[in-house]
Amino acid sequence: MNAFSPAQAQRWNIYAGFAEAFAAPSAKAELRGWCGLALLSLAVAGVFALLVALSRVPGAEKVAVLPIDFFDKGLVVHVVFSFVVWYLSVLGALLCVAAHRVGGGRPPASGLAKLALWCGYASAALLFVPGFLGGEASLNNYVPVIVDPVYYAGLALLAVSLILATLRFGLCLPRRAGPLDPVSLGTVNAAILYLLALFCMAIAAGHLLSDPIDGTFHENLFWGGGHILQFVNVAMLIGAWYLLGGLALEWPLTRPNLLSLAQVILLAAAVLGPLFYVLFDAFSAEQRAAFTWLQYAFAAPTIFVVAFAAQTLVDRRRDGGLPWAHPALLCLVLSIAVFALGGFLGIFVDGADTRTPAHYHGVIGGVNLAFMGLFYCFFLNLMGRGPEPGRAVRLSIWFYALGQALHSLGLFLAGGYGAPRKTAGADQGIEALGAMIGLYGMGVGALVAVAGGVMFIWIAGRRLLAR
Repeated sequence: MNAFSPAQAQRWNIYAGFAEAFAAPSAKAELRGWCGLALLSLAVAGVFALLVALSRVPGAEKVAVLPIDFFDKGLVVHVVFSFVVWYLSVLGALLCVAAHRVGGGRPPASGLAKLALWCGYASAALLFVPGFLGGEASLNNYVPVIVDPVYYAGLALLAVSLILATLRFGLCLPRRAGPLDPVSLGTVNAAILYLLALFCMAIAAGHLLSDPIDGTFHENLFWGGGHILQFVNVAMLIGAWYLLGGLALEWPLTRPNLLSLAQVILLAAAVLGPLFYVLFDAFSAEQRAAFTWLQYAFAAPTIFVVAFAAQTLVDRRRDGGLPWAHPALLCLVLSIAVFALGGFLGIFVDGADTRTPAHYHGVIGGVNLAFMGLFYCFFLNLMGRGPEPGRAVRLSIWFYALGQALHSLGLFLAGGYGAPRKTAGADQGIEALGAMIGLYGMGVGALVAVAGGVMFIWIAGRRLLAR
């Protein structure tokens, strides 16, 4: 297996075409809006992540300042901002970037783009406020809910925001002069997968019209579409890996046609999602199992990309060394490592204990590291606001990566001794020493990861708000 070499290696520059498309101030302002929403959502999620993690530590119920009584709502706010609003804001930023690239720096429907952004910010406010109101929390998988009309309006408005951004990008496609670059093609795939996820949720809603609004309702509503949303995240992830590798190495990380194949595999697997509502009785055990097994389709695309990326890194190291000081390379390697850790831990989950959040915190941590690299080395640079790739940037990446790894391993250890999911303080009923060690390790890892996240938000936020 040989690493890919471009026909004209001396002229290969993954950044140049995007930079040319973002020469106009309006393009920078649009991207700035999506990045601002992404950082805002991550800041909200980080605060609640720390409170939720600390509330799990044995003895935390004795500390009055921790909102133990509000654990469920805090968990909902944390999850929805860190796993839904944050990721979909990054998708919005990528759709903005791809629209300007494909549209030659002059994409149509600027009004549609502004409306999408306004809807995104309004949705964030509507999703945050119910956390302090009287609605009941539903800790269902993928998109947890606070039973409140305001919260439902926030979810609907967020969906509308990304639909408008996708529609605007679609209007650019007839104007393109050549083939889609790998980054824009991956964004197209992520947007299609997002629409498939919404389609699954719409089908599920049609089956639930007469059901009572409770935890089972929300679990059934978001189970299928939530699984497809993970395909959206993986599509963005492998596109981010390709982009980060190109930025760091000034060389293609992998063959573009291999990246296209990986995206096609993701799409082909995700198309089965809506069919599961035809092939199986809605919300049956067989259908739930089918969606669960569908996620193994992640393996082939990610393994393909990582295998060829590893070969490229080996070849470049042999030819002249690797730029380890470059934040893009650091984010790329640590993203792959933490994502692989989370995937490995997923082999042992059963859904009942903290081994399940150990799995998805590792996987999600790997995705977040790739997106941190996009901010540090791509989005901010396109706006002329790129930070200096100094020690603070590198420390934020290392803190987040090591903290998430320790957080996941601590949860996994505690789950192995029976620590339950979605409970806090004394309600966990922890007696085994191994479980206590795991939860203390989880708490330390959360602190380190939050420190890295705070540094990232501070560095990127300062650059984003600077004149």
